Amino acid sequence: MDHNPRPTSTPPSPIEPTGFFTGIQILPIIVGVVVDYIATYVAIYAYFFVYVANELGKRGEVSPEVITTYMLSDEGLIIGFAIGALGTALGGFVAARRAGKIEIKHGAFVGLGSLIVSAIEQAMQEEPVVIPEWFRFLSVISIIPAGALGGFVAELFKGIGGIAPGGGSPQRTR
Repeated sequence: MDHNPRPTSTPPSPIEPTGFFTGIQILPIIVGVVVDYIATYVAIYAYFFVYVANELGKRGEVSPEVITTYMLSDEGLIIGFAIGALGTALGGFVAARRAGKIEIKHGAFVGLGSLIVSAIEQAMQEEPVVIPEWFRFLSVISIIPAGALGGFVAELFKGIGGIAPGGGSPQRTR
């Protein structure tokens, strides 16, 4: 017994692929990149110039050279990496919340935007800071996933916090 749920007179609907940039909103991504840079720089300056300077001050070793040496040490680089990854994740979260849809993709685009901006920033420096290649590689391969992680977290919290997807207020039912 054959059962055909579709009438034979209508052809099946075509399957249309979505493009890579379909549904992407530029403004939330720009806001996310700005949030990433501001959060990263504030957190790094707070860590290095408040905590590290205070710790080095207890030993009587505070000078710009000592702080720079610490910042370029393995410990300083790893902490700077963690702060930068958290800043990018925060930027991805903000972009995804503002966009209200395809959150992970918006977060990943924040990572890509931040990667482009940091490459431009490094190219414009008069005296580029010499950092180890392992650190540069780690930073480059992790920035897009860090932004995507922020988008993923935003997707988990979709509809929570008084903001409905798309930026409106959530509907309350009784």
